[in-house]
Amino acid sequence: MAINSTSPVSSPVLQNLQANTTSGEKTDAASQQDRFMKLLVAQLNNQDPMNPMDNAQLTSQTAQISTVSGIEQLNNSVLAMAKQFSSMQMMQSAPMIGHDVLTIGNTLSVSDGRANGGVELASAADKVSVQILSPGGQLLDTLDLGGMAAGRQQFSWDASKYTGGGNLSFKVTASNAGQAVPTTALARDTISSVGTDGSAMSLALKSGATVRYEQIKAVL
Repeated sequence: MAINSTSPVSSPVLQNLQANTTSGEKTDAASQQDRFMKLLVAQLNNQDPMNPMDNAQLTSQTAQISTVSGIEQLNNSVLAMAKQFSSMQMMQSAPMIGHDVLTIGNTLSVSDGRANGGVELASAADKVSVQILSPGGQLLDTLDLGGMAAGRQQFSWDASKYTGGGNLSFKVTASNAGQAVPTTALARDTISSVGTDGSAMSLALKSGATVRYEQIKAVL
């Protein structure tokens, strides 16, 4: 059976190799090279004697399979390095256990009769107030924090008289010379453990929430 020579990109050897690797068979570099050699020998045995594959085509096909194998090996190496980095990051983050952190959110966790939170101001404000809300959204108290500089700020509320259950929440409003100042609410919580979520590190908080490492705005 004659097999006409084609361009390197659409060669019969590579077409057959791609068809085999998409059928669910093992696709590691070693098995790909083995199938490639078998298909290449079959192509050479069945080529048209009057129109044989030239050396340039043979070299090009061999280079292509080597490139595919090299890319797969590189991907495996990068994946292994990523897993190792994640493990090292988790070990290095172990001392963070027990520390308080700030994450984006408006929940308040009560600890030792205090509810602590934070806010990030886009610019300086001459008036900042915080509304403390029950789990159902009922207004419990309002804190007048006065003027604050731009950046990350913290506040604390006396929750010793609060007897309800669930996590409280808060709402921040800020203004400067009567103009509203953009704010970002920050929830304060304590790290109880560290772990990995696939290839990324995650932190379990005392409130029961789990956040990724990149969601941490500050470690206190």
